[in-house]
Amino acid sequence: MEGTERDSTQDWLLSESSAPPLLSELEQRIDEALIVAKASEKAVMVVGDAALDAAQQARRAADLAERATAAALNASTPLPASPPPQEGPAGDVALRSFSERADRVVARLRALERRPRRPRSASAAASGRRPGG
Repeated sequence: MEGTERDSTQDWLLSESSAPPLLSELEQRIDEALIVAKASEKAVMVVGDAALDAAQQARRAADLAERATAAALNASTPLPASPPPQEGPAGDVALRSFSERADRVVARLRALERRPRRPRSASAAASGRRPGG
């Protein structure tokens, strides 16, 4: 039998590049993968929260836009005329007194308009005086 030659240990050794990772190396890789996964999960949560916040802000902006549109439409319709502002009691008395005096002056002027005119005398016209004065 040709099998009398025995294999040596050197025949079974693998080169460093083709050797599988050690158990400690695999544990280290798993720990690194867990750290990356947890950080990614936190980042996704932050992005999700920001997206939800943006959606709420967009909803509020749409509500405000609807209110502004309604207000603009209401503002374009004419408002009923408001009564003029009323004066206080002191203003009423002064205004009433002024109106009464103005009414008396108007009454005098109308009475004067109805009177027939008298011809002026030559001496009164020359002196620039009024008749009766």
